[in-house]
Amino acid sequence: MISWFEDKEIGVFFDDYPKVKIRYALPSMTTLEKNAIAKYPFENKRELKVSLFDNKKYKKYEFTIRKNYCWDGASIPRMFWRLIGAKTDSKFLIPSLIHDVLCENHSYIDNDREFSTKVFNALLIVSGVNKFNRFLMKNSVNFYQLFCKWGK
Repeated sequence: MISWFEDKEIGVFFDDYPKVKIRYALPSMTTLEKNAIAKYPFENKRELKVSLFDNKKYKKYEFTIRKNYCWDGASIPRMFWRLIGAKTDSKFLIPSLIHDVLCENHSYIDNDREFSTKVFNALLIVSGVNKFNRFLMKNSVNFYQLFCKWGK
């Protein structure tokens, strides 16, 4: 396993390096295919086994992100792109990949919203996102998840 992030609270490990592809529309595609690409422009190009450790609760979570999984990148409203960065910024690819999978599969981490936010923040640290932008992104994500009534 590749250690992606590890501190006293959490650990994030992958069985291999993530491989992301940017999808783009081709002239031969249908409108439906083009719309799907516009909505989810990123694709995971290899099966990725993920291990997350909650060192405070002594829990280990493992799941696999399937090959060809598509997601939208960081959900940053366009009006904030100048402040934080565009949703397509490469620094946000791996954090948004893991976080989107956790948002779609709460059971992967026992429905623990706060832990998903910690994982997201840790991945932003590894990606080199500055402290101010991490604060904005982490708290926005946490507030949105709370608003959507996601568990603990």
